[in-house]
Amino acid sequence: MNTFDLLKNIANMGNVKEQLDGVQEQLATLRATGSSGGNMVNVTVNGKFELVDIKLDPICVDNRDVPMLQDLIKAAHHDAMNRMQDYIKDNLAPMMQSFNIPGMN
Repeated sequence: MNTFDLLKNIANMGNVKEQLDGVQEQLATLRATGSSGGNMVNVTVNGKFELVDIKLDPICVDNRDVPMLQDLIKAAHHDAMNRMQDYIKDNLAPMMQSFNIPGMN
């Protein structure tokens, strides 16, 4: 690689960093909700895969069956994570490919 190409690539990295910062901001605003138990348990994650909300139908809160509630929460969380992964794959992956970052295509 010649020096001109190297300098050009370095200049483009600033652009890529700004674009990646924008993607990170966008991920923080995305939401995906998963559910289980016929919507008795709903879990919401953001695009950074952080748990941001849990809603429980009072009918599923039975102190005699805590293991069932724990299973419902895990299932809803799993569903939300899958939905977010699908959204990112379908909507953000094509944009990431345009950055031409080695290993990201």
